[in-house]
Amino acid sequence: MKQYRWSLVRRNLPRKILVRAPNWIGDAVMCEPAVRGLRSLFPEAEVTMLAKPAVAELFIARPELNAVLVYDDKRVHAGISGKWSLAGTLQGHRFDLAVLFQNAFEAAFLAWLAGIPRRYGYATDGRVLFLTEPVAVPNGSVAMHQVAYYWNLLRPLGLAGVAPLPTLLVSAEEDRRVDVRLASAGIDSSDLIIGINPGSTYGSAKRWLPDRFAEVAKRLVRRLEQAESAHGAVVILGAKGEESLGQAIAAQLGGRSVVLSGATTIRELMAVVKRCRVLITNDTGPMHIAAAFGVPVVAVFGPTDWRTTAPYGQERSAVREAVDCAPCLLRECPIDHRCMTRISVDRVYDAAVQQIAGVSSLSGRSGAADQPEQTARTDHTNILSGYTIFLDRDGTLNPDPGYINSPDQFELFPDVPEALARLKRAGARLIVVTNQSGLARGFLTRDDLNAVHMKLRRLLDGVGGSLDGIYFCPHHPDDGCDCRKPNRGMIDQAVREWGVNLDRSYLIGDHIRDIELAKRIGARSVLVTTGVISPQEAESLKASGAVPDWIASSLAEAADWLLSDVSKSSVQLRERQVSQP
Repeated sequence: MKQYRWSLVRRNLPRKILVRAPNWIGDAVMCEPAVRGLRSLFPEAEVTMLAKPAVAELFIARPELNAVLVYDDKRVHAGISGKWSLAGTLQGHRFDLAVLFQNAFEAAFLAWLAGIPRRYGYATDGRVLFLTEPVAVPNGSVAMHQVAYYWNLLRPLGLAGVAPLPTLLVSAEEDRRVDVRLASAGIDSSDLIIGINPGSTYGSAKRWLPDRFAEVAKRLVRRLEQAESAHGAVVILGAKGEESLGQAIAAQLGGRSVVLSGATTIRELMAVVKRCRVLITNDTGPMHIAAAFGVPVVAVFGPTDWRTTAPYGQERSAVREAVDCAPCLLRECPIDHRCMTRISVDRVYDAAVQQIAGVSSLSGRSGAADQPEQTARTDHTNILSGYTIFLDRDGTLNPDPGYINSPDQFELFPDVPEALARLKRAGARLIVVTNQSGLARGFLTRDDLNAVHMKLRRLLDGVGGSLDGIYFCPHHPDDGCDCRKPNRGMIDQAVREWGVNLDRSYLIGDHIRDIELAKRIGARSVLVTTGVISPQEAESLKASGAVPDWIASSLAEAADWLLSDVSKSSVQLRERQVSQP
């Protein structure tokens, strides 16, 4: 498929750009870094956003935008005549490039109908004929966060690096008006606010149980009041139609609370969320708004895919139950809603305590006996942020009996789930790179391999060690491909799709080819002696050129060394910075 290349744009820089925003609040927040990225590519262009009313509110007064046009498909732009009228309005602006973050057929059709000469977007929803520069959709077999999905759309235009965190802005006057409104409900500007967002416009399948929201909120208020000697209050948020849900929860709280469900504009919602000490929520738009303001979030996930829509930068905030049927992406649960009902109050409460502890003095669980576990969880918080850890599979994560062609044959080494969970809690991106020549040899099919990898993800997701990506080489060793380790093809693909910084990467494997690959890409390496190389053989490697940076007897030991290595490097860097004149 033809790709829109930076060189093409440079020959004729666009002067007036139309940006079609996603339709949902959460998607729009996750698209915000890409909007900033577009502005960085074309600093002199006039950039106008076309967005539905709620999303348009979100982007009011953004410095990256010269204007925001409202697409009101419920009223003035409804029906064929409304679309024709909107196309005429767009045509009058004489845009020369349309960047379509919204994936639907309609977005491309409207840009074509408006006569915009260059129409750039992902080749989705059968709209290729209406795009002049279609961009291939990312490989669907690799879970990609939606922030990266929008950011990567602009890579053919020259955008590089990793997507930054989304940010949102409210004015001082908007902050003041929210303070006045909360004060009228008896909540002072110095009070500690617990926000809860118990609804979901997507459908009931995304909703955790109302009484559990209430119980978590009550516990958090008590804990914060005791820890910080301040008054606490609960603010209940939600969309129109969720007022009764908010009132029912408020009736269970017993303390100070205010129900704002269905009673705020998007701008008011932003300012209220910004005031929260923590937000407990389902997978909703306010979840992303909170993360964009740096508010700690605890997000209860059920039918939706936490890997693609968890709060960006707070991925460990997602609380979920690893059930076989999730993520199903259904609006209504056809069975027993087990993905939600199995998530306890204790799990969400503990997650909230940990999230708050990341930005305040509040830390630990109640009870001295639990303190060592909490210390282990928080000592390395975010130290691996920006780091990618590449992992071999067979012999490193799991025993290698030969060509595994069934999930029944696949089991992890006992220490692997917690070791990967520790690395994930420390902020690392985890990517598996594995040679699977059994495909070429006929010992298994791609469906077999997918089933094995589904089990691998399920085993790790349940303990918080979820993988960001799995790459495999399907070729025979004699094929001469560039992806079979120690060749770097799988790593290069991960770099393209994830924006990996190889200067901040490690590779853990059980074979000499893993160490050779690490050297080729400039990564630090750990050899684990759980696979083909015994501890005695590992010592002999010191006499060869393929010497790993560390030799570990298990993945748990590898994780210990890796965390220590990054900590040491961070200290050394700070010392050098301090010593510089």
